[in-house]
Formats: sequence, structure tokens, C-alpha cells
Amino acid sequence: MQGNREQFGSRLGFLLVSAGCAIGIGNVWRFPFITGKYGGAAFVLVYLVFLIIMGLPILTMELAIGRAAKKSIGRALHVLEPSGTFWHLHSYTGYAGNLLLMMFYTNVSGWMLSYIFKMANGDLLSSPAGAQFTGMLADPTGQIFWMYLTIIVGFAIVWFGVQSGVEKITKPMMVCLFVLITILAIHSVTLEGAQKGIEFYLLPDFGKMVENGIGTVVYAAMGQAFFTLSVGIGSMLVFGSYISKGHSLFGESCTIIAMDTFIAIMAGLIIFPACFAYNVNPGAGPGLIFVTLPEVFRQMSGGIIWGTLFFIFMCFASFSTVIAVFENMVSICMDFKEWSRKKAVLINCVLVLILSVPCVLGFNEWSSFQPLGAGTAVLDLEDFLVSNNILPLGGLLFVLFCTCKKGWGFDKFLEEANTGTGLKLPAWTRGYLTYVLPIMIVIIFIMGYKDIFFK
Repeated sequence: MQGNREQFGSRLGFLLVSAGCAIGIGNVWRFPFITGKYGGAAFVLVYLVFLIIMGLPILTMELAIGRAAKKSIGRALHVLEPSGTFWHLHSYTGYAGNLLLMMFYTNVSGWMLSYIFKMANGDLLSSPAGAQFTGMLADPTGQIFWMYLTIIVGFAIVWFGVQSGVEKITKPMMVCLFVLITILAIHSVTLEGAQKGIEFYLLPDFGKMVENGIGTVVYAAMGQAFFTLSVGIGSMLVFGSYISKGHSLFGESCTIIAMDTFIAIMAGLIIFPACFAYNVNPGAGPGLIFVTLPEVFRQMSGGIIWGTLFFIFMCFASFSTVIAVFENMVSICMDFKEWSRKKAVLINCVLVLILSVPCVLGFNEWSSFQPLGAGTAVLDLEDFLVSNNILPLGGLLFVLFCTCKKGWGFDKFLEEANTGTGLKLPAWTRGYLTYVLPIMIVIIFIMGYKDIFFK
């Protein structure tokens, strides 16, 4: 404890929990299919560049704000902002962003959980996976069961606090995640015919970038680099509030991003060699995980075992984010409303249980409601509000807060970011962070609207 503030029991706990928040469905679901769509290795290189020049500084800013204030986003901006300013209003949108994210993310996490059992008992291998996925979406009762199980277990872990709950559960889960993905990747790259998939994934072909349109590929890489870390809603900020000043936050951010990138790259090493080995399109889109890969496991020797291990890994990846965001929601209420942890857990649990139901109904009972055009559902609207609005605008606000004189200011941010041992953020980055980075985020915001409404 530091004053009345809980703390992680170890630096490893902080790194694994923070990485767990960043490592989610975006890494192992969206990253592989968007890589397949935009040409493989050439896209990966562009993505890595933007992860360093855009994701790294914003992550450092979130952690710095949290550590300096020793509060979640519920109160951090109140503590650090100059008198008479209104930066603290983002505490409301930050909480709303976390809540909206969990209103659909818990449903997708429930899908992952259900697929473990569908794969283990052979259901996914006994009939076409596409038909099974469609059938699952049409069944609101089944979806709600798995979603509610995810929500209740997640909040039960948060109930016990930072060390005894979040850290105690997430640390071994993340270790298992790293072990599982390594085993799965080794198996995939040793499949007969996997070589073409490895080459597609790891050997850059810039001609494919030209075919897809360089601007399109660059924007897709920018967006993936930004969204993979879930920066902008304070989901990382809260973990900064739970750590000491022993290590520099720029260095810690580098470690978190390295773990996040490792999982994303290894996910590709699982998926692409397997897809090429069994002549499956690696750019199949969002259905890659739930429709395409089960068909791969159906053809694979020992497919039940490998498929079950894969969905256990997927479940760990998604569940680590669920726990982290639940902790953030609870911490916001504890800071802002001065509730006890148990009261905050109970109220947030009930709230998420109720507000997550529309996402489920959007695939069946409310399927006629298509808020963003033909073929869209409630999930798409909720994802749009978070991914295309609250995340980029929240990220922009954090950047401006840490660089503007009428905010926290660059000097105070830099001092906090570089306090402790480890890599330091260079002072010469001031101009880039103040002028260039905000423009990049604005581009992501504008292009997000263009992709939705001006296709």
C-alpha cells in the first residue's frame, strides 16, 4: 500500500497485468486477418513503425499521468490539471469508454470460452464451422450464458483487490498464454506446406502494398498500432497509479509493447502457416477465427487437441483484458464516488450484466436494427463509439494534456516518465509529440468516419 492506494506486489505483476490489458482480441483476431488482407510482411513492418512512433509515447503518457496522480482516470486529471481548466471532464468519457467496451467485448470473450468446449467435445469438427457460428449468434440464451459467466468470473477476481485478485490470477494466466502460443506456433510452422505461409508472413513484398494502395495500407497500420494498446480511455492509466517510481515509464512501456507485439507476431505464426498448409484464405476477414480456423483444425491430425489449445489461448488473451478493464471501472468508481471496492464491484457488475444484453440481441431478436447500415449490428455501433470516437479523441486529449502549457505540461510529463532506472524518453521528442503526434491521431479519427460512412 502507498497511503491508501493499493499497489502491485511486484514489477513483474505490473508488466504482465498491463500487457494483459493490451493483449486482447485485437492482437490475435484482428491483427492476423488485417495482415492477411494487406499483404503480409510488408504490412507488419509498417505496423511496427507506427507502434513505436505513435503507440509507445501515448502509452507512456497514460502511465505517467496515473503514477503522478496516484489515481485512476476518475480523479487523475483533477489532481494534475491547472486550476480553472476542464481536462477532468474526460473522466466521464473515460468511464463511458470502458463500460461501452465491456458491453460487447464480454460477449466476444464468451464466444471464445464456448468454443473451448465446442472444440474439446468435437462439435466444431463434426459439421461446418460457418453454420455453427451462425447458429450460435442466433441463440440469445446460449450467448448470454457464456457472456454472464465471463462477467461474473471477471468481477469476482477484481473483488479481491489488486494483489490478491487481479495480479494473483493474471500473472499465471499470462505465463500460460505465452507458453501456449509458443507451443502452437512451433506446431504450425512445422506442418507440411507451411513454408509458403511463413514466407508470406515474414518476407516483405512491397509490390503487394502497391496493389492494395500504399495510403490504405499505411492507414490500416496506423489504426492497428493505435487500437492494439487500448490507449485513450485510461485502461492503462490505472496501472500506472499502482506502481512505484523505481523504473522509468518509457522503459516499462517498451517492455509492455514488446510483449504485446510478441503475441501478435506469434499469433500470425500460428495462423498463416496453417492456412497455407491447408489452402485456406488468410485474408478471410473477421470470420478467420470462428469460421476459417476450425475448418483448418478439422483437416489437421490431432485437430481436437490443437484446436482446444488454440481457443484456450484465445480465451486467456481476451479474459486478461476483461479483468484489466473491470479493475479500471471499479477503481474509477472508488476514486470518483469514494465507494468501497466491494460496492464498486457489485454496482459495476450489475451494470455490465444489464447493458451487455443488447449486443447479444443485435444478432437475433433485434437483427432488423442495423445502426450503421446493412449488415451491421448493435456490436458494430458500440465498437464504433469506442474505437472510432472515444479512443482516438481520448488519446488526443492525453497527448495535449502532456504537452500543452495549459495542461500538465511537457516538462512535468517528461520528469515523471523518466523517473527511475531504465530507458529515458529523449527531451528532443517535444516537437514531435506536441505537433506531429496529434495530427496523426486526427487522421485516424477522420479516416475512421470515412471508412464507416463514405465507403
